[in-house]
Amino acid sequence: MTDSAARPGSDVSFPAGGFVGNPAERAQWDDRYSSQSERLWSGRPNGALVAEVADLAPGRVLDVGCGEGADAVWLAGRGWDVTALEVSGVALERAARHAQDAGVAVTWVHAGLVEAALPPASFDLVSAMYPALLRTPDAAAERALLGAVAPGGVLLLVHHAGMETHVPEEGRPDPADYVWPSMVAALLDDNWRVEVDEERPRMVPEGGAGAHHANDVVLRARRLR
Repeated sequence: MTDSAARPGSDVSFPAGGFVGNPAERAQWDDRYSSQSERLWSGRPNGALVAEVADLAPGRVLDVGCGEGADAVWLAGRGWDVTALEVSGVALERAARHAQDAGVAVTWVHAGLVEAALPPASFDLVSAMYPALLRTPDAAAERALLGAVAPGGVLLLVHHAGMETHVPEEGRPDPADYVWPSMVAALLDDNWRVEVDEERPRMVPEGGAGAHHANDVVLRARRLR
């Protein structure tokens, strides 16, 4: 898919020069979203996000791996200033339409997390719901998540429980290649306060891929300085 074919409408903001990130990763996710003619996910916000932001005052939020935009649209509708990041142009097209239908404004960024030109330490909330972030020896993705949070802000990372030790299925990605909450938690120092680090039953929406996962691991940490 070319850059022009992958680009959503004028309400979507792209980094200079088009997509910034791993072309193979982009192609993989474009193919997955394209396999569903209408929607891959449920279209509703993640239950863990809804629960964990209930006591937070709206501010600037970064939605990492926004997919088809359900979380971003929900946050924008509740007064958050939303920047939503996604590698798949197919997903962003759907996300932009969702936001337009809902009558909310979202800044969409077509990039990988590590490669995106995001302002450092500037988001009151960094939300990463089940992100597919590849591991690297320098922990670049983990450090990018932490580095985006403003002092006083919150990192919320939610993933499927037990996946980091899951035996890979034939023809499927190896979970060992990806970042899991424990890896991010291991980098937290005295500049952070862990508010939640637990496994809990997942609030599963009806329909959508991933509905078979029963439990979440939830990491919520506040940057103190």
